[in-house]
Amino acid sequence: MPERYAGVDLAGYTEIEARRREVVTELERRRQERNRLTAGKQRPSPEQVAEIKRLKEEIGTLEGDERRCEADLEKIEQWIPNVPHESVPRGKDESANREERRVGTPRPFAFPPRPHWEIGEALGILDFDRAAKIAGARFSLQFDAGARLERALAAFMLDLHTGDHGYREVLPPFMANAESLFGTGQLPKFADDLFRAGDYWLIPTAEVTVTNIHRDEIVDGAALPIRYVAGTPCFRAEAGAAGRDTRGLIRLHQFDKVELVWFSRPEASFDALERLTGHAEEVLRRLGLPYRVVSLSTGDLGFGAAKTYDIEVWLPGQNAYREISSCSNFTDFQARRANIRFRAAETEKPEFVHTLNGSGVAIGRTIVAILENGQREDGSVEIPAALVPYMGGLSEIRSR
Repeated sequence: MPERYAGVDLAGYTEIEARRREVVTELERRRQERNRLTAGKQRPSPEQVAEIKRLKEEIGTLEGDERRCEADLEKIEQWIPNVPHESVPRGKDESANREERRVGTPRPFAFPPRPHWEIGEALGILDFDRAAKIAGARFSLQFDAGARLERALAAFMLDLHTGDHGYREVLPPFMANAESLFGTGQLPKFADDLFRAGDYWLIPTAEVTVTNIHRDEIVDGAALPIRYVAGTPCFRAEAGAAGRDTRGLIRLHQFDKVELVWFSRPEASFDALERLTGHAEEVLRRLGLPYRVVSLSTGDLGFGAAKTYDIEVWLPGQNAYREISSCSNFTDFQARRANIRFRAAETEKPEFVHTLNGSGVAIGRTIVAILENGQREDGSVEIPAALVPYMGGLSEIRSR
């Protein structure tokens, strides 16, 4: 997996760690010698006083060397990704991803299906030109049924995950401090993909604020797994996405998402990943949207993830499956950075939890899928039956 560690100074890390070990060995030797000279009950001789003074100075110098080595090691460690799980497909990029399953059959069309931006603009529910006037590129305006669809999807997903799947709903801050973003792995590596406002950062996902609910805490092992769901806006600069998905709702600077977050015992976390992924899939099943589940390869895996399933929904207007949810097990990677631990029993030593999260799911991309899969030849769009109660009984979208 050399590509996964590209840009990480592993050789430098090894060299500094070797130097640190040498320093620690010398430091321990001098401390023992100093203790030997000062352990006697008799007053030390002038020669011994001079030797003690020399050892004290050398110990001080070595302690400084040790601190510098540890600081240098910590700087490099901040950029070292998590170790992929043994079940992750090996490969250098997304071409090595493995399709796990397909659910649902794409609907045949008697006419050339259109992309969602054409459908939405023709219906008067999406307006990208005015959004660009207000804020710039990669923003959207949604009107009437388009705005209501956003709200309906959020309520539908939150009701599903709290009612049927047993998550605890939380509404976290939409801004976070640097410590929180470091804890979940966004900082320092992805600073250019974030929006900053003074001392705070706009969250790129609710994963940041929800995971940090238990930062620097020891949670009760009997309470695990702890499961939260949050619906929030998300903000991403998308610095690495120039030239891709420049039209429509696929890749915006601001978008809404329902996020699922788990805190699990280590031995149960990979079973938890399967369950979390199934909960995200259930959203698409109930909406009748065809999708597939893909295991990401080592070369396509996110920085902090040990294993990830991407759920990709079928978009007929683009004739492709596109990501709508990413579900990951971070093992103890985030827990170590954020210091989140648990006690298996009152008398046992605390150990790190495993954290997991996944979109449950991205709301804007679900609107894309509904518009493209539900489009009709006359330009109207069918609303999935599961959403009709949340749309006030509206079963289709037509031009005003």
